[in-house]
Amino acid sequence: ATEVFPIDCDWSDAELATIPCSYGTSENMLLISNCNQDDTVLITGASGGVGSATIQLAKLRGCNVIAIVSEEKSSYAIQAGADRVVFRNSNLLEALGENSINLVVDVVGGGNFSDFFKMITPSGRYVSAGAIGNPIVSFDLRDLYLKDISIYGCTTWEEKAFLNLIKYIKEGRIKPLLSKTFKLSNIIEAQKEFLKKRHFGNFVLIP
Repeated sequence: ATEVFPIDCDWSDAELATIPCSYGTSENMLLISNCNQDDTVLITGASGGVGSATIQLAKLRGCNVIAIVSEEKSSYAIQAGADRVVFRNSNLLEALGENSINLVVDVVGGGNFSDFFKMITPSGRYVSAGAIGNPIVSFDLRDLYLKDISIYGCTTWEEKAFLNLIKYIKEGRIKPLLSKTFKLSNIIEAQKEFLKKRHFGNFVLIP
């Protein structure tokens, strides 16, 4: 019963179902990395559930938000609140430059990992809650210690993360990014559709 929270809003059950995993993970990453209005935030995987939630939650904090997405999804990222988009297959370091990002919110990892630490400013931060691009990475340790960069891993939520989300919903400060719903009996179809990576936001299974 301690994990049940009443929410007074006009969202549908399916829309509310987008919140716990995606938005909870995102809010927690921003909390533990001390995200604030002075930050320029780079978001990887910004068209997915966690990434698209992070666009909204970082913008809610007053940040300058840069989203990494495919070209065909760039308009959705802007509509969600991104100030700028960078295409996923571009040279990120060339596009953004060194020491240009205060906080990288990453769920991808992969080949761009080393460049993230070139782009992070001195005393900047990096936070991760996933590695869908490739969990095995390498980077120059000098970029870490010479710039006093802080690294955060994120799995367990801070207690106030979900309470914050309930407040944002009640105050109308975030909106659900529900891409598509599937019946639970069609979970295989949902997985196949998910793997096509054509969506922006979240899929929800309906019992």
